[in-house]
This record gives sequence, C-alpha cells and structure tokens, in this order.
Amino acid sequence: MEILDQISDFIQQGNMDEVARLTNSTIEQNISPQDIIDKGLVSGMGIIGEKFKNNEVFVPEMLIAARAMNKALEILEPEMINADIKSAGTLVIGSVEGDLHDIGKNLVGIMFKGAGFKIIDLGVDVSADRFIKTAKENTADFIGLSALLTTTMTNMEDTIKGLKAENLSIKVLVGGAPLTEKFAREIEADGYAPDAASAVGVARSLLTS
Repeated sequence: MEILDQISDFIQQGNMDEVARLTNSTIEQNISPQDIIDKGLVSGMGIIGEKFKNNEVFVPEMLIAARAMNKALEILEPEMINADIKSAGTLVIGSVEGDLHDIGKNLVGIMFKGAGFKIIDLGVDVSADRFIKTAKENTADFIGLSALLTTTMTNMEDTIKGLKAENLSIKVLVGGAPLTEKFAREIEADGYAPDAASAVGVARSLLTS
C-alpha cells in the first residue's frame, strides 16, 4: 500500500511532520494499526537499521528516524489499545551495575521498539536484582544487558546466575564494545549481538527456537 511505503520512507528520512501527517491519514482510511506498524514503522526502521549496520548511516540519523517513529507510535497508541495489538515480545534493558554508558543501549532499545517490542528501559548502573525483579513483574521475554567497560562486563553474570537461582526462563541478551561471542558463551548468556541492528534478529531466533 503506497501510503505505508511513504511512511517507511519518511521514517528513514527522519521527517517527523510527514510521518505524523500520513499516520493520521492511515487512521482516517481505516488501515489497521497492525499494518501501519508492520508495513510502515517496522519496515522503515528495519531499513535504517540495516544501513546503520553497514555504516551507511550513523547515530544521528538513527536518532532522528527513531524520533519520527515514536511520533507515529504516539498517534497510534489509542488505536493499538482498541485493536488489542500484541507486541512482538517484552525486553527489559539497561546498562549493568557500575556502567554509566547508554548510547549503545539506547540504540538497541530503538531497534527493538521499531520491531514491535515493548521496551522497559531501566537506564544505567542497574543491579542484577533490579533487572530480575522488573523482568518478573512485567513477564518479560528478554533481559538485555549492556556494558562498555571491561570492568563492568563481568557484572552481567550476576543477572544470569540470579535468574538460574530462581529457575526463571527469561532469555538474556548481552552486548557492548568489549564483549565477544566467547565471553557471552562463558557466562551462559542466551544471545550475543555485536551491534544494535543485529540484536533484534538474535532475539527473534531465540523466540522461535
């Protein structure tokens, strides 16, 4: 549908005004909120995410696209509630205890939100107990742990051990500059993504495995 392709294009351009105008038009045309999300918002963010992964666009472009997407979601929220739209899953995300860096974490949140996930962002310097408590309270599918420092990445294991101690089957995704696939396996994380754009694919594969 042409209008949904236009929404996708304007999200990639970060044109918030046009995204808002077209989103309102789709509602007037009785296009289902699920189609608007899947074929407009998720499509646009997926393309910009792939470009980001390939270094064709950078953090500022991602943030501008996310702002446009968030505007559309804000307009769609009442329609989504009425239509009882099911999210793709719930992700509790944060930077681990001792780590105050959040750019990578924020980008991961943007990518998941753009892919139709519910995001609960706990911010930075988050304890293992808080990750686990929040995930339980919100029946989360995933906990996403971010670290930018070698001194804090070891704190990721505390959350994984805590989940095991409580016999919880919430999947743990880890990422951050100093991490490797090998480290993720050593701490028994369920998934590792080298960048924000790859993280959604990792989560989706875990949901279907």
